[in-house]
Amino acid sequence: MRIDVDTERCVGAGQCVLSAPEVFDQDDHGIVMVLEDPADEPARDAVRQAGMVCPSQAITVKEG
Repeated sequence: MRIDVDTERCVGAGQCVLSAPEVFDQDDHGIVMVLEDPADEPARDAVRQAGMVCPSQAITVKEG
């Protein structure tokens, strides 16, 4: 799994952090950042969910 974040598109809604707090966080300005790769399948599912609920579509998840 590859996680790409577009910090220019991020609006700081925080849905990614709510969906996958072990993978995502926000900087001091509320912009998404990736902490680490998901460790297991439940974490990967949470990352996929975060990508789907991101209101600005700033998170792209690529399988493989």
